[in-house]
Amino acid sequence: MNDLYELPLDEAGYNFGFLDEYAKREIRRAVIKAICVPGYQTPYASREMPMGRGFGTGGLQLTLSLVGPDDTLKVIDQGSDDSVNAVNLRHFVELTCEGVQTTEHTSEATLIQSRHRIPEVALTEEQILVLQVPYPDPLVVVEPSEARRKTMHGEGDYSRLLTKLYEDIVQFDEITISHRYPTRINGHYVIDPSPIPRYDVPQLHMSAALVLLGAGREKKIYAVPPYTRADPLAFDDVPFRTEDFHDEHGKRRACVRCGSIDSFLDEIIGEDGDKSYQCSDSDYCNDYRNGHTHQKANATNEGAVQ
Repeated sequence: MNDLYELPLDEAGYNFGFLDEYAKREIRRAVIKAICVPGYQTPYASREMPMGRGFGTGGLQLTLSLVGPDDTLKVIDQGSDDSVNAVNLRHFVELTCEGVQTTEHTSEATLIQSRHRIPEVALTEEQILVLQVPYPDPLVVVEPSEARRKTMHGEGDYSRLLTKLYEDIVQFDEITISHRYPTRINGHYVIDPSPIPRYDVPQLHMSAALVLLGAGREKKIYAVPPYTRADPLAFDDVPFRTEDFHDEHGKRRACVRCGSIDSFLDEIIGEDGDKSYQCSDSDYCNDYRNGHTHQKANATNEGAVQ
């Protein structure tokens, strides 16, 4: 967390990082509290940003409060560096944070802001991952009252959430949650890990990098500190499992572009109706295609994960 208090205004008249220093100080204090109490939803006074709520304002405020002139930033949206959301957010940071470098390579970034994905490459202790979050509270699907939800979180009472998972099993023979999978942090608080797919949830467990989650519309910040337990809710007889990318013959599908058989794949339907699969993480796909290899974030992402 760099000391940016004395940095001058840029040519457009904005403070470094767009936000005023009081706002950045408050967000940093909220981040420290979130790290000290893993999984706890720390409230903060979310500021108005030059974009609509729901387009990553929470993650952007975290990024602007933590980034410094010596940082290198990577912004991705569903694994891609070139999507509209990623390009616009990256351009905004470049306009308001003089000296900050941007990159499309995960290994070069000191700060990574992401929507809907965690990079395939294992993150390091020198990196911070910021996830954009639309709805921070997993209990909202079973309890409409925020006051009651706070009590349930404090008491570690997630019985109604477990009941909902059980009802899924009874009706569909499996837990059908495809993203935002409820995950218990450090043995207590259960979080909504943002709309990342189930494939990415194991990467939160004992991650070397600090993971920060920001919900601007809901005005909440929470964290998964480095080397902290992150256990997806499951049952002993119905263990947690990730997405299955095997075909009807039991063969693991490969990326049509790079040939990878160990990454999260997006399904692409062509004009003729034929289906193909491509790596969601564009940087990983490019590196794999060029013959470069990196340590995978989690080797257990194939099949069931306990």
